[in-house]
Amino acid sequence: MTRTRFQTFDDPSHRKGPERVAALRAALREAGIDGFVVPRADEHQSEYVPANAERLAWLTGFTGSAGTAVILAEAAALMVDGRYTIQAPEQVDPGVVTVVPLAESTAEAWIGRTLRRGAVLGYDPWLHTPDGVARLEHAAAKAGASVKALSENPVDAVWAGRPKPPSGRVIAHPLDFAGETASDKIARIRVELEAGQCDALVISDPHNLAWAFNLRGGDVGHTPLALGYAILPREGRPRLFLVSHDVTEEARAALAPVADIASRDDFEPALGELAGKRVRLDAATGAAALKERVATVGGTPDVGPDPITAMKAVKNAAEIAGARAAHRRDGASVVRFLAWLDGQSHVTEVAAVEALEDFRADGGDLRDVSFPTISGSGPNGAIVHYRVTRATDRRAEPGELFLIDSGAQYPDGTTDITRTVAVGAPSAEMRDRYTRVLRGHVAISRAVFPKGTTGAQIDTLARLPLWEAGLDFDHGTGHGVGAFLSVHEGLQRIAKTGTVALEAGMILSNEPGYYRAGGYGIRIENLVLVEPREVPGGERPVLGFETLTLVPYDRRLIVPEMLSPAERAWIDAYHAHVRDVLDPDLDPETRAWLERATAAL
Repeated sequence: MTRTRFQTFDDPSHRKGPERVAALRAALREAGIDGFVVPRADEHQSEYVPANAERLAWLTGFTGSAGTAVILAEAAALMVDGRYTIQAPEQVDPGVVTVVPLAESTAEAWIGRTLRRGAVLGYDPWLHTPDGVARLEHAAAKAGASVKALSENPVDAVWAGRPKPPSGRVIAHPLDFAGETASDKIARIRVELEAGQCDALVISDPHNLAWAFNLRGGDVGHTPLALGYAILPREGRPRLFLVSHDVTEEARAALAPVADIASRDDFEPALGELAGKRVRLDAATGAAALKERVATVGGTPDVGPDPITAMKAVKNAAEIAGARAAHRRDGASVVRFLAWLDGQSHVTEVAAVEALEDFRADGGDLRDVSFPTISGSGPNGAIVHYRVTRATDRRAEPGELFLIDSGAQYPDGTTDITRTVAVGAPSAEMRDRYTRVLRGHVAISRAVFPKGTTGAQIDTLARLPLWEAGLDFDHGTGHGVGAFLSVHEGLQRIAKTGTVALEAGMILSNEPGYYRAGGYGIRIENLVLVEPREVPGGERPVLGFETLTLVPYDRRLIVPEMLSPAERAWIDAYHAHVRDVLDPDLDPETRAWLERATAAL
């Protein structure tokens, strides 16, 4: 029986010709503007944006989740981070747009060098935060130029066939999974508003809106979001302004005691009610246009952190229980997939994605994949955020590595796991690199650290075994993960930029890697839960990590002699735990495979 799949493999934006950039330039000339900034963003600064907000992909062909293009009359550049330095040049026409790694230049630095004196650089104020606009202004001033907010986005004006706004179903998130009522969450938020001497909060982050009001939606792929805004006053009823009109009766009934629902079209007029009030706007997701409009109606914009972000990051007992249940279900599905993969002689990247999705669907309660599966064989595995298409699909060959980075959305939790497996006999170098990555991964898993420790302090542990060999990787070691929300959640992260102290209840990924361009990629990822730890004789409160993911590592790639006794003991104990937990959920054939895969080193 054929079913609808969550992931497609077409790439309609691949290598766009110069006509779209030329059309934008013509529109800019007509408007008297010398250039325009095109970020990969919607008005909420979301990672996954609706189809009608995929302006960067439509214009340039680049389909990554982060990037900024600057289109001038005589030059154009696309700035991307280390995840996309291989992908972007393959998707963008180099005769039209120059790809610039962020390690070499930021968008602002490129503007400062390239924009001519006296020029006017346009931007869409709904796609930039106030801080982002300030950086653009500084860059333009350095070049002797200026910036201008445009009331209409010129990309939209030349985008023929632009998709309509989304209208996914909005549903209630049950208390059994949420663990806290919306009214109790609102009360907590109001305490923070009072402490910050704010009269109201404008919720611009759809993730925070979903969490605060116990809602989930279907407006974007891979994350169950209902796009829109909310105005939450310190006193009085909150109002939600949703893009979608498809709100279930159950969701309306759940919201009725605590908030009113309105259309997104009513949002900007409703801002007029904030005259004379101090209004907190989220520095991370609140658009510059929002700050301007609050000020215009006579309110006082207070740009700072949305207090919901920190609350959402710390999971309650129900969310933690849901995460454990989701990972057990997901682990059984991924193990069935790996056992299947081990028996294939000729498997392609697309076939692996489809098979993995089938195993997850058969496992029950699958709502979506939490991001497009990264299925990279051989050299494609070296592309950190590679997305397979029908055009790039390749077969895994003997002597190669196969990297599978995937995740799922279940109503009780969100998963994200990466495993790298050998196809045939791996080389000595592959096994050396894999073991170094594994050692860093285990170092994070075993870490015990005092309260107040930041992700940046822990990040080094994952890199030391690679640094010893003069190696490294160009992405963070871990990101936060939501509870049936975003698979990439802040504020928590394990990275060089992870300045937030980790707290008990936070869920993060643990995913060091190594990538040989044109050869192979290695990444090993589990999700971990920050938990309190008791240390006999300890003088300070300490924390550690509970590993949530339940899937074995590829023993064929491990060099046991490179491991310390403590590292070997941890891996063996983890494998025994995986086997004990998943054994009842597996068929006899998969159970036998898992027995071999989790044998002691």
